[in-house]
Amino acid sequence: MDGRELVEPWIGRYERAWASNDPDDVRALFTEDGEYRFHPWDRPAVGHDAILAAWLDAQDGPDDHTFTWNVVAVHGPTAVVQGRTTYTDGDLYDNLWVIRFAEDGRATSFTEWYMEPPAGDDG
Repeated sequence: MDGRELVEPWIGRYERAWASNDPDDVRALFTEDGEYRFHPWDRPAVGHDAILAAWLDAQDGPDDHTFTWNVVAVHGPTAVVQGRTTYTDGDLYDNLWVIRFAEDGRATSFTEWYMEPPAGDDG
């Protein structure tokens, strides 16, 4: 399978984990030695325990946001996704994700870039 076949179901599972913050939902996203970077310059959280700890440290509430997305590019097992997160408090973030997939559909690597639009620009 290539990234195109894997990205949609993976993002569905990511959104479920984002809403639930359930440890099993988070672990199911990544291989045992998977890497998660909140920013491209970060040292990655590596492995289920480190990813879960980082995830729970930065967790959002279950109903405090909406997320829209589209696939920008796919090359083999790697997908690039552009997204937009809108929080109920009015915060807005544009997201870019690079996800590298294992054959089983879990991520071996996830790196995100997120940024707020300039003041007065709500997209």
